Amino acid sequence: MASARYSVGSLAVAVLFTLPWVGIWATGSVGALSTLLQVVVAGAAVLGASFLLAWGAETAEKDVPRAFALAVLAVLAVAPEYAVDALYAFQAGRGDAAAADLAVANMTGANRILIGLGWSGIALFSIYKARTSGDTAVDTSGDSVLSNAVKLDKSIATEILFLTAATVYAFLVPFSLGLGDGPARGIDIVDMVVLVGLYLTYIFVIVRGDVEESEAHVGVPAYLQGFATRLRVPAVLALFVCSGFLIFTAVEPFAHGLEELGLQFGIPEFFMVQWFAPLASESPELIVTAYLVNKARTTAAFNALISSKLNQWTLLIGTLVVVYSIALGRYGALPFGQKQAVEIWLTAAQSFFALAVLVDFRISVQESVVLLVLFLSQVVAEFVLIRTLSEAAAESASITLLFVFTGVYMVLGLALFSRRLGDVKRVASLSRRQFNGTADATELKADD
Repeated sequence: MASARYSVGSLAVAVLFTLPWVGIWATGSVGALSTLLQVVVAGAAVLGASFLLAWGAETAEKDVPRAFALAVLAVLAVAPEYAVDALYAFQAGRGDAAAADLAVANMTGANRILIGLGWSGIALFSIYKARTSGDTAVDTSGDSVLSNAVKLDKSIATEILFLTAATVYAFLVPFSLGLGDGPARGIDIVDMVVLVGLYLTYIFVIVRGDVEESEAHVGVPAYLQGFATRLRVPAVLALFVCSGFLIFTAVEPFAHGLEELGLQFGIPEFFMVQWFAPLASESPELIVTAYLVNKARTTAAFNALISSKLNQWTLLIGTLVVVYSIALGRYGALPFGQKQAVEIWLTAAQSFFALAVLVDFRISVQESVVLLVLFLSQVVAEFVLIRTLSEAAAESASITLLFVFTGVYMVLGLALFSRRLGDVKRVASLSRRQFNGTADATELKADD
């Protein structure tokens, strides 16, 4: 009884966090708020919605394959990023030439944040929490703190395989085929077919999986899983719908509010669009995964992060050309300039290195720190260039900087892959067996 009261109370608190935003949105009075108040109210709604989303995904694991439940969570959690990027693509189609570059900048920023801050930060947080949580997915038996690592489910072999395919293809995106009267560089229909096709194939593979024996849950998910199916399924759908609505409506004002606050402090608009807006739109995903780690569910947290990266690296890029063409009134490739081409290569190179890290189904403190330091050093260095040089000089220097970091990521990735060829073969073998439905469940545990 006490557990039920705690669960109902937790649900009530999460809903209370969202009510001020719902009232403001319903009455159309968002514009009447000050920038700071808009950030606070919308941010509280995002926080409450993130918990509702996490509870819905955990509860759903009783009825659908966990990978599919986490894929749904990932899509909903990053929906705001789709909305923001779609807005820029639509504005580009309506004639705003600068908006096309902003769409690509926002997309590449979001993808690099997800790995540079998300993967590294959640890994470090998981290892830190394991000191008290006893999380069995964390290995602390190494010779030093730097060798402590998060152990990942072998079941993510499928995600690694599809993410590798998307990453390899992403290097080709800046080389537009120039279909029709398309630009020299642009995201075109070929990119859409390949990338969206990869994601749909991935969903087809994971939805065919069996419903695993659910992990022992506590709190709200355990309470909801105790419901009869006729009540549990509508409850899960309600959590997904409500959290999706809240995230979709609140994150964009939250992000734009942060942009306005940044501009007030003299931070350039382009820098805000590439980094601060995506960071705000990624916040539901980061909150959800931190919540899972706090419950000693590090494996589920990383599965969600990897699934998020996959759908952003495929659906997000692939659908931009659709939105652009709708706004244009005819088919057209979304154009972008030289700097954004290099941004795409850098984002692909970061993904390449991150995959080399994960291919052995572990991510250590040392590897997490390298991911984090490389990400932060590039962002800080570019910010310094923007603030100290003229616009033209800053762009030229920035392109050189991006090429340098692309090279660093590629060298590190190639070095790791060369040492882990056996792991590459294991990923391919497990993926093939998962696709055929012949993978032994014992092979897919976190422990070797």
